[in-house]
Amino acid sequence: MHAEACADSPAWAIIKKADAWRPDLIVVGSHGRAAVSRFLLGSVSQKVLTAAHCSVRVGRSSRQPAAAPLHLLIGIDGSPDAAAAVHAVARREWPAGSVAHLVTALDARMCTAMAFMEPSADLGMVGHDADAARWMSRTVETLAAPLRTRGLTVSSVITEGDPKHVLLDAAAQRGVDCIFVGARGLSGAERFLLGSVSAAVAARAHCSVEVVRTASA
Repeated sequence: MHAEACADSPAWAIIKKADAWRPDLIVVGSHGRAAVSRFLLGSVSQKVLTAAHCSVRVGRSSRQPAAAPLHLLIGIDGSPDAAAAVHAVARREWPAGSVAHLVTALDARMCTAMAFMEPSADLGMVGHDADAARWMSRTVETLAAPLRTRGLTVSSVITEGDPKHVLLDAAAQRGVDCIFVGARGLSGAERFLLGSVSAAVAARAHCSVEVVRTASA
């Protein structure tokens, strides 16, 4: 473990150190000591999440016993970053009996993006499939395999709606302990057109949220 102090705004100090140290993951709290600071200076966690070049975990306290099974929710949209989120979960050890819920929200943006996708060699399927729900069902089943290999019980749901609302509602209904989402979805313009799904989920979720970036993101 290494500790270092510096004079800077909290968010930019973390971002600059991350650029220098090149970590795989930054972990920050959802808000600091003074709740009013979010309104005066903006949320440190949101700034770090938006500007960092690596994955970011926004931590929120949990009342679960340390060894209790966990409920994890992973947002799936067929993008490389969503696949990276699945593999981030699959690389870790989880308490026995833990469950991974794979949730997909089909909306107009996703279907439009699918229409322009190249065949996916990694998933072994073609993105030009006219039936978006069927294509996503095969994608989800493929991504579930490494999670089952790690001993996780996997459930999945594909529904229509705004991804931000679908993921948050599903997390609340299932009482999940952590949400995993990719930093970017199928549409690279998403952040500029309608706001970032990952940032919105991280800001509003009741639990911890990990936003996973691929090396090129």
